[in-house]
Amino acid sequence: MPPDAEGLTVRELAAQRRNLFSGGFTTPVLALSAESLEHNLRLLETYAERHGLAFAPHGKTSMAPQLFARQLVHGAWGITAAVPHQARVYRAHGIARIFLANELVDAAALRWLAAELDADPDFRFICYVDSVRGVELMDAALTEAGARRPVDVVVELGAGDGARTGARTEADCTAVADAVAATRTLRLAGVAGYEGEVPDATAARVRAWLDRLVALAAAFDKAGRFAPELGEIVISAGGSAWFDTVADAFAGIPALSLPVLRLLRSGAYVSHDDGHYRHLTPFNRIPEEGALQPAFRLWAQVVSRPTPEQAFTNAGKRDAAYDLDLPEAQVVRSGRDGSRRPATGITVTGLSDQHGWLRTGPEAELEVGDWLGMGLSHPCTSFDKWQLIPLVEADGTVVDYIRTFF
Repeated sequence: MPPDAEGLTVRELAAQRRNLFSGGFTTPVLALSAESLEHNLRLLETYAERHGLAFAPHGKTSMAPQLFARQLVHGAWGITAAVPHQARVYRAHGIARIFLANELVDAAALRWLAAELDADPDFRFICYVDSVRGVELMDAALTEAGARRPVDVVVELGAGDGARTGARTEADCTAVADAVAATRTLRLAGVAGYEGEVPDATAARVRAWLDRLVALAAAFDKAGRFAPELGEIVISAGGSAWFDTVADAFAGIPALSLPVLRLLRSGAYVSHDDGHYRHLTPFNRIPEEGALQPAFRLWAQVVSRPTPEQAFTNAGKRDAAYDLDLPEAQVVRSGRDGSRRPATGITVTGLSDQHGWLRTGPEAELEVGDWLGMGLSHPCTSFDKWQLIPLVEADGTVVDYIRTFF
């Protein structure tokens, strides 16, 4: 943040509508495009509507309640979490529907959850179960807490041998469902899983697993496992790489005894990226449905130019996501006159803690003091490095600041 902003509230600073490049900001600084963010929010809203899907985007991507609020305005059913502290952040910011895509066996967290559910009859919470032991632990903690409302759970079907969590077979899923039925603290609400963990994933393999998930829900329904007072049966899947296959499979869900909540959970779309998800996004396969826009740009300054073939910026591992791909040099802003030009001949080859290593070709126009704008790969590890992220319009005007709560 600009040094002369000391003492201002975030709202007061945002009201000044400073320019990212001339308003006193120091480098490195991560910026989020206001236009691309809005585009992505609208695109997934219309996609979900078009395909009859409810949408609970995964909040672990940003952990930014301001963005959760925007996602809810753009039609989200609720927000997905992965661990208890994320759910606590959500509740502190008024999120009324939470899908926790994990088995919750922490007794302290379950005591908190029981109190939240008992205090707010409008709070809807759903989480995974994938083991009989997990059900036993949940039941014991909720019973000890004196929970008055049952916790809705969905049986997680694993994506295959060697995949992540989830009961591996339909028989295992049935045993978990039997364990749930034997409690008074839990209520079976549906089935779920994560197709992104299908080993050696192809569209055909992902679809085969999704068909198993749908068939499991139908078998549970036929066996009378879903109580009428539930009101709906939850069938949930959908990361950021195969949601088109999820939409196709969910379109074929047969009529069940209750309406079906077809719940998609993709989260990385909100900022998209210039690497991993640029290659993975289903919109590459369905361009007629639209295209996401990368919204992040990390701005760093050239602080050393020791040779014609090498330069260094002041952004490194502490500032840039690097777990999947290195940053991508995209644009240079002149330190002399503020003019912009493509980052031709400039490649990020490595990161130290606070330095970016650049290889520069003969065509690279770069000198100490220039600003280098870089695209990033992997939204989750971009958001979590920054507590306050300027939301910037195309002309550089900072219109807001996105606070993260990791």
